[in-house]
Amino acid sequence: MTALRGDAADVTELAALAERWVGEALPGEQLEVVLGRSTSTSVRAYQGEVESFTSATNFSLGIRVIVDGRQGFAHAGTFDEVAIKETLADARDNATFAEPDEWAGLATPDGVGAVAQELWTPAVAATSAERKVELALALERATLALDPRVRGVRVCTYSDSSGEFALASSTGLRAANRASSCWTSVSALAEADGETQIGYGVDVGREPEALDLDEVAAEAVTEATRLLGARKVASQRVALLLEPKQAATILGIVAGTLTGDVVVKQRSPFADRLGQVVASPLLTLVDDPTDARSISADSHDGEGLACRRNVLIEDGVLQRFLHNSYTGRRSGTASTGSAVRTARSLPSVGVQAMATRPGSQSWDELLGSVELGLMVQSMNGLHSGVNPISGDFSVGVEGLMIRRGELAEPVREVTVASTLQRLLVDIVAVGSEIEWLPSGAGCVALLIGEVALAGA
Repeated sequence: MTALRGDAADVTELAALAERWVGEALPGEQLEVVLGRSTSTSVRAYQGEVESFTSATNFSLGIRVIVDGRQGFAHAGTFDEVAIKETLADARDNATFAEPDEWAGLATPDGVGAVAQELWTPAVAATSAERKVELALALERATLALDPRVRGVRVCTYSDSSGEFALASSTGLRAANRASSCWTSVSALAEADGETQIGYGVDVGREPEALDLDEVAAEAVTEATRLLGARKVASQRVALLLEPKQAATILGIVAGTLTGDVVVKQRSPFADRLGQVVASPLLTLVDDPTDARSISADSHDGEGLACRRNVLIEDGVLQRFLHNSYTGRRSGTASTGSAVRTARSLPSVGVQAMATRPGSQSWDELLGSVELGLMVQSMNGLHSGVNPISGDFSVGVEGLMIRRGELAEPVREVTVASTLQRLLVDIVAVGSEIEWLPSGAGCVALLIGEVALAGA
């Protein structure tokens, strides 16, 4: 196995290894070599003790071969030279069994330069195992101390990851990057009058000491305690006020319908609406992995093209779809630098760092403007309740009623019904405070006009 030092130099060594093996391309053959290495740690605390501690290092290699429109792929979990030779042979062999595809081919340089970003810090690796354990235990203690109604935690964790990625292709693309991140989360259990509610808090960052344990604990406790006593309310039409993480959930589903793989198959409700108004003029939605504030920021996509800022919806108008090189060719356009993959998989199309443009109203101003509404804290049944092809939307929600501009009684076991298309058009206000989430999305609060609320 190639020796890797486990420090900042690793990405250079990975790049050299990829460069060496892409030189094995045969005449008439497109060859792509992708290498990845990552180290991760996870600590779980429970009742003041360490419930589990895991640390792992992973090596991954992927080789793709394309000959006459036939694609073959193989992967391995080692950088041993014999294994790499076997993986290359397997990829070539797999290509002989593939059906020809006129759009198959590796990405080619497109002239877009990569945005320099420093997404890696030595702090993750430098933090001792003992300190990582203490962060998890301290979060549990902070959560239990905030409110006597919090009787325990369901899950309390500290996790981190750091890794390197390198790509070389016979079409001339070269990419090498590294990143590190860490996060901590807790699920609080609040009890009163025989009822139990769960609240969730999380924070994510580049360095362990930057994580705000008090804020995470407070978020989880607030979510759990304010739902105590929740009941159904009568069916009615209400405004929806979405906190940033709930707004990101809905907009993430929307963004997923704007990727080239579903668009070319006509499996998106927006497939034929490019250049049309699809949302409120208050909404601008982008995918921007060049924004280092996102934990998902990156310099290159999964095919070695430079990441770039892609405006999906601007002032309510649908501007573009996301593509990798395959869907770009198939749709008669080009890649938007939106290929996502690991070294063990083929590239697909994906949203990397979705973000919304902030509006002009604070949270208090949004809340105060609502005469009758529901502040949504959580949504259930998204996988079965949202049809990404038709846009039909019907999900269970929990939250607090809003009456005359103030939060009122907690609500559960109610359903919101609409369509993705209608929800976008009915945005009547956009929050001014952007929140960066563990998913990598940066989102603001959204206020949506009347929707059907099905309850008692």
